[in-house]
Amino acid sequence: MSLALYRRYRPETFAEVIGQEHVTDPLQQALRNNRVNHAYLFSGPRGCGKTTSARILARCLNCEKGPTPTPCGECQSCRDLARNGPGSIDVIEIDAASHGGVDDARDLREKAFFGPASSRYKIYIIDEAHMVTPAGFNALLKVVEEPPEHLKFIFATTEPEKVIGTIRSRTHHYPFRLVPPGTLRDYLAEVCEREAIPVEAGVYPLVVRSGAGSVRDSMSVMDQLLAGAGEAGVTYAMATSLLGYTDGALLDDVVDAFAAGDGAAAFEVVDRVIEGGNDPRRFVADLLERLRDLVILAAVPDAVEKSLIDAPADVVERMRAQAGVFGAAELSRAADLVNAGLTEMRGATSPRLQLELICARVLLPAAYDDERSLQARLDRLERRASAGGFAAPAGGPAAPIVEFGEPLPPGGGPAAARAAMGGPARPAEAAPVPAAASAPAPAPAPTAVPDPTPPPAAPPAQQPPAAQRPGAWPSATAPGGGARPGAWPTAASAAPAAASPAPAAPPAQGPAPTQASAPAAPTAQPIGDASRVHQMWPTVLDAVKRLRKVTWILLDQNARLVGFDGSTLQIGFDNPGARDSFANRGHEEVLKQAISEALGVQWRIEAIVSPGGGPGGGGPMGPGGGSGGPRPAPVSPAPSEQQQPHQQPQQQPHQQSPHPGPPPAPPSPPAAAARAAVNAAPAASAYPPVAEEPPPIEYDMPEDDDPDLDETALSGHDLIVRELGATLIEEIANE
Repeated sequence: MSLALYRRYRPETFAEVIGQEHVTDPLQQALRNNRVNHAYLFSGPRGCGKTTSARILARCLNCEKGPTPTPCGECQSCRDLARNGPGSIDVIEIDAASHGGVDDARDLREKAFFGPASSRYKIYIIDEAHMVTPAGFNALLKVVEEPPEHLKFIFATTEPEKVIGTIRSRTHHYPFRLVPPGTLRDYLAEVCEREAIPVEAGVYPLVVRSGAGSVRDSMSVMDQLLAGAGEAGVTYAMATSLLGYTDGALLDDVVDAFAAGDGAAAFEVVDRVIEGGNDPRRFVADLLERLRDLVILAAVPDAVEKSLIDAPADVVERMRAQAGVFGAAELSRAADLVNAGLTEMRGATSPRLQLELICARVLLPAAYDDERSLQARLDRLERRASAGGFAAPAGGPAAPIVEFGEPLPPGGGPAAARAAMGGPARPAEAAPVPAAASAPAPAPAPTAVPDPTPPPAAPPAQQPPAAQRPGAWPSATAPGGGARPGAWPTAASAAPAAASPAPAAPPAQGPAPTQASAPAAPTAQPIGDASRVHQMWPTVLDAVKRLRKVTWILLDQNARLVGFDGSTLQIGFDNPGARDSFANRGHEEVLKQAISEALGVQWRIEAIVSPGGGPGGGGPMGPGGGSGGPRPAPVSPAPSEQQQPHQQPQQQPHQQSPHPGPPPAPPSPPAAAARAAVNAAPAASAYPPVAEEPPPIEYDMPEDDDPDLDETALSGHDLIVRELGATLIEEIANE
């Protein structure tokens, strides 16, 4: 039977102990100075050399040439305490896990006063000292505090805080530490050379990582690998499969998928991990370790020379390439997400689902609005720019350039945002300007014969849009056409014919100079214009109907728009009862919410009593209903709008059609007269004069000369039975 590897190579002197120079050097100096204490406390993680150092100290103290820091190895005491020796009767090892009671302590105290049999000192090595009970420590307190000259105590424990303070204060405390990975790797390579078994270079980091800094644990893992080695020795594939670590190829594939933003490749790696029988938690832990190495390589290019990373040369080269593809912020964000996902996987019922969610979060930085996600997106944009810019696809149009504050391209939403990020800014290029915008004095398009119920008249001319101030509402559509989603409707979107550039009209005859001197109406009306609110009122009512039908019925049948000053919307009701019902039953909040959803603004609502319009009729601002057709009402038009009805009939014979085609046949005199009359009628109805103040309300008060009621008319029960066909079920007498 072969002896365990950690027992065959157990150190016999302080010089052979690795990674604990902060403990071994002071002990050796104390031995040289002959200032050895009567009690020592060795603490630290398991497998780091506490018990071994205690045996070496006992060997140094009982050596015939000692006390000495270097035992001779020839005397009887040194041979008894050697690696394969039988042990010494004067060096007693006690396992406190099974002998930590008060009775065991009393027995030790009674035997401690007897002198050593053949050595200089009688030494008690109490292992797992934290398992001694408080009563046992109290029984040892006196003998530890004032021991005989021939007695020495060495306590070894992994939890020094559990040793009572009265014992700890009477000892010299030496804390042991975990062995550094580089030191442990060199020691393992030396042991494998002595065993004459070839081991691949990539195996040592796996063994060191599995041992977690413990020499005994690392030696046990290496002993297992050496026991199963074949003719080729210990290979990397054998070590990964036996120790349960993830193959480096899987880690390389998933990191490359993260760098390229390739979701298909990332989820394919997840499927390979699951189908290969690997533990998803171990895979996430290995991925986190790889991301840690990439973060360090990105920050410290010479991390390998500084021993910050322990990996084979070929793996280091691959990691250098991967770190160069990632950005620092993207690497840090990916490591944070994987670390959080590893914490969430503890106790998870579906580890594969958690692993797929981790990959999705790493691949989609745009789904988060935190600072790290934003920096990760910037890293990706910088990599794209450094790799060759943001060129448009071959054969396709270049993405539109959208500056801050300008309207979005047609389509809006995420598509517009992607179009805005699709290419770098090119200030030299300018959007094509329509011919109508560059014309100095464009003529309006000819007005067709309107319907009996005309829609709101479109402005006759288009002027070049002025530069908008920051934060202003968009007033015109983009040159490509189409209105911005959620923007106010404009004349360009309402009338398709006005979208195409119209040629300049010939000089007008007759009253044309008067028309030319009149200012042209702007294309887009400001937000504070009452006519704009009137145009959007049906949309508001539709939103109210979706939110609360009772509010919609109240507004549609009893209310109309009365006034608007830019921030306050006045709603007129036919009677005080309707007004009070609107104000006191939560209808006002429903209307505010509907305005916010439909128009994206917050206005104050003022409900007043304004009779005279009829249910759903138009007030001074125009139509009030949403389901019916347009109901014209008095509006205070702009100066250009007031002159337009009188100018339109005079302009019409001289205007040219914007569409090419054969000229229409000249109408007969009676037809021309009839057409002019029809054109004048809707124009007058579309722009009525300003409404006057409504007459004061006259309340119906009883007077002496009022006619008497008809007593013979049906009322009450008889009227309900006759008109509605009601049947009396029960009559309740009210006292």
